[in-house]
Amino acid sequence: MDTSNNFDLIIIGSGPGGYVAAIRAAQLGMNVAIIEKESLGGVCLNWGCIPTKALLKSAQVFEYLQHADAYGIAIKNAQVDFNAVIKRSRNVADGMSKGVQFLMKKNKIEVIYGYGKVLPGKRVEVTLNDGEIKILKSKNILLATGGRAKHLLSLPIDGKKIIDYKQALVLPQLPKKMVIVGAGAIGMEFAYFYHTMGCQVTIVEFLENILQQEDVEVSKTLEKLYVKKGMQILTSSRVLSSKINEQNQVQLLINTPKVETIIETEIVLSAAGVVANIENIGLELCGIQTENGKVKVDAYYRTNVEGVFAIGDIVKGQALAHVASAEGIIAVEFMAGHRPQTLDYNNIPGCTYCSPEIASVGITEQKAKENGTEILVGKFPFSASGKAKAAGKADGFVKLIIDKKYGEILGAHFIGENVTEMIAEIIVARKLETTGKEILKSVHPHPTMSEAIMEAAAAAYGEVIHL
Repeated sequence: MDTSNNFDLIIIGSGPGGYVAAIRAAQLGMNVAIIEKESLGGVCLNWGCIPTKALLKSAQVFEYLQHADAYGIAIKNAQVDFNAVIKRSRNVADGMSKGVQFLMKKNKIEVIYGYGKVLPGKRVEVTLNDGEIKILKSKNILLATGGRAKHLLSLPIDGKKIIDYKQALVLPQLPKKMVIVGAGAIGMEFAYFYHTMGCQVTIVEFLENILQQEDVEVSKTLEKLYVKKGMQILTSSRVLSSKINEQNQVQLLINTPKVETIIETEIVLSAAGVVANIENIGLELCGIQTENGKVKVDAYYRTNVEGVFAIGDIVKGQALAHVASAEGIIAVEFMAGHRPQTLDYNNIPGCTYCSPEIASVGITEQKAKENGTEILVGKFPFSASGKAKAAGKADGFVKLIIDKKYGEILGAHFIGENVTEMIAEIIVARKLETTGKEILKSVHPHPTMSEAIMEAAAAAYGEVIHL
C-alpha cells in the first residue's frame, strides 16, 4: 500500500465535469490528480455525446444520398456499410479521448487509472487496475463519478438482445427490427439513427409525449414527422414483461392506453434514463449527505464534509455534459479562493441531436400559463425561411415565450435543421437580460436559419414581415 500526500485537488472521474475541472484547477496553480477507471473523457466522450453524434452524422449523410435527386443530383444504389459506420464512430471517440490525454500532460495533471473511493480525513483510496491499492491525500476532493443507464425490472439487460446505450453504439450488425423503450434525448437520437440506417423502429414511452421535457408543440411536431417516416410510436405505454422466445426474438408485453399488445423484435434498447453513480465511492464512510439519490451540495458544490465537493450527474440539476463542465469550473474557482458567479439552472440549454434537431431553454408556453404569467408567443416556421427552403430542410419552427409586461425572454423552443447551434443566441440574450424587442431590432443576416429568431420575436409583437 502506497501513500502519497502532495495534491491540492484529487478528482474522481474524468468525464466532462472532472477533466474540465482538472484543467481549470491546474490553470489556477493547483497540483492536480485525476482518477479514472476506464478511458479519459468518461461516458460522454467515449460512450455518449461524441460517438452518438458521429453515428447521427453518418445517418444524415445517408439520408441526403437517398434524396439526392431532390437537389438535382443522381446517385444510384447508395448502401450502408454498418460496420464502417460503427468503426468511424469509435475512431472519433478514441481520437477525442487521446485529445484529453494530451490536455492532461499539457497541464501537468497526474492521471491515475483505477477505482477511487473517498475516505475520512481528505484521503482517497485508489484500487489501481493492476490490483494495487494507493492511499492519496489532498487539500480538496472533487467527486465527478457521473451516471449510468437506468435498468427497468421488466427489461433485464443481457447486453445481446436487450441492450443499453453502450451496446447500441457497437452492435456487430444492423438489426431488422428494434424497440426503443424511452423517448428522451437518448432514445430519440438512436431512433433516428437506426431507422435511417434501415431498421424498423418502434418507440415505447411511459409518459404522454415523447421528449416530455420539451414544449408540447415541439414534441408533437417531432412525433408526426417520425410517424410519417415510418416509425411506430406508443406513448402512455409501458413494458410489462419481456422474454426471449424460441425464435430468439425478444417478446414484449406492452400496456398501451387501449389494449395490452405483444411485440416481437430482434433487439430492445432500454433508454429509460440515467442514474447517478453514488454507490461504493465512500459516501457512507465519510458521512456525506445524499438526497433523492444525489449528493447534497451547496451553490459552490461543497458537500457537508469540509474539503469534499461533488458535481455533474451525481448532484441535483440537469444531467448534461455542459452543466457538469460549468459546475466543475465553479467548484475549483471557489476552492482557489475566488467567488465565482453561481450557475443559473434556469438558463441551461437542452439539445436533442436527432433530425430535425431540437433545442430549448427556459420555460414552456404551458408552464408560463400555469404560472399565471401574461405572455406573448412568437412563432416562425422554417417553411417561410428562404435559407431553410433552399437547403431542403423546411420542417420545424422557432418559438419564443416573452413576458408581456417586461419583455423578458422566458423561453425558447426550436425544432429544425441545425437549431442546436442557434440556441446559443438566446442563452446569451437571457444572460444579458435582453428583451424580445431588442432581439427584434437586432439585424440578423439574410438568408440564414438564425433570422427565424428575429422573425419569431417580430411575430410576438405583431410585426412579422414574412408570414
